[in-house]
Amino acid sequence: MGERGGCGRLWECRLASGLEQVVVKVLMLVITSVATDTRVVREAATLAGAGYEVHVIGRGVPLDWVAPVGVTVSSVGGASVFQKAGAPVGGGRVLPVHLRAARWALLPQHRASAFAAWARAARGDAGDRAFDVVHAHDFNTLELGAELARERGVPLVYDTHELWSGRPRVGRPTPVRSVREARAEAELGRRAAAVLTVGQGIAEALRRRYGWPHVTVVHNSFPRGTAAEDVPLPTSPVGAVYAGRVAPYREIEAIVAAARQLPGLEISLVGPSDDTYVAALDRGPARLREALPVDEVDALLRRAGLALVTHSDRWENHRLAMPNKLFHAVRAGVPVVATDVRELARVVREHGLGTLYRPGDPESLAAAVREAIARYPELTDNVRAAEPLLSWEHDAEVLLGVYATLAEKPADPSAP
Repeated sequence: MGERGGCGRLWECRLASGLEQVVVKVLMLVITSVATDTRVVREAATLAGAGYEVHVIGRGVPLDWVAPVGVTVSSVGGASVFQKAGAPVGGGRVLPVHLRAARWALLPQHRASAFAAWARAARGDAGDRAFDVVHAHDFNTLELGAELARERGVPLVYDTHELWSGRPRVGRPTPVRSVREARAEAELGRRAAAVLTVGQGIAEALRRRYGWPHVTVVHNSFPRGTAAEDVPLPTSPVGAVYAGRVAPYREIEAIVAAARQLPGLEISLVGPSDDTYVAALDRGPARLREALPVDEVDALLRRAGLALVTHSDRWENHRLAMPNKLFHAVRAGVPVVATDVRELARVVREHGLGTLYRPGDPESLAAAVREAIARYPELTDNVRAAEPLLSWEHDAEVLLGVYATLAEKPADPSAP
């Protein structure tokens, strides 16, 4: 039950005679493949580098993926409910109307079933493991994380990568389930020793909505420096790169429409894709490329000169989100052309990282690209100046600071 040498909780062992070297064991839970989840990998590697022992239970983790030093990974479940792992980019087809309707109606049920199946398998995987902290990534692991933390008498860290109740909904509406999820998140998050999230906007929403005082921002930032530093920036941009998932609610339609208004400028869409969505998309002159390793994206961004950081404003989560595409652009040292939505626009304006356009407006997007080209030397200087604050080195210190306080907190703040 996580005990060692007659001590109870880890923190009691640490505060004992000092004759025993205590290694803090962290159990991370996440329903992703881990390999492509940069936030999970970066947090796990940071904790391991600071002397923690980290094990991650993921879903559909590639067999050939190598975890960071000090981190072990196990995998339960498949890669996706509707798509096989390794499916080619853009390899899908447009489904007939009746099949699209069936997919729309059944998707929430399939997802709920898949999450429940993963949780059962993950509980079995965790059963024989020793751990001193449970770190649950996103709401779909929170219930299991809370149960494991309560059973072992260890602290729970809830790491929400988005505003779960405000995220885009694909499939039929599920209002009853949504209310239940919000209530569960409010109670389980209140009992967590710490709550982490990706940006100030979401942190403020969680404090306001649930009354949580213990929310800390750890951005989805990138380490300073890049393997592509030897790729010089152009004196003026020759292209613009969208590096992220190619799927609905990411302003892809605005990007491809704007590309038609920017002759001579190469517009690239790079990343994993929703096959059904891509098959129906008229890409025009925009180039679609498969997902690339981070360092290769750095080089592509630097050769092009501009990053497209776009998402819609349809959902509350979009208005509050801080996409990692922004931090990737900062790491690569390139200015951004970003959607003028609340939290993203605030950071771009605050640091002068680039230009903004009205969501859903290709003409505004094309104009923002032209403005960024005209102001290019100024914007690149601003990006360089902002890098120290918007880098993983800064956020790693925040993460480690949160973990350092766990010894001072009860496993369940609601307990006496």
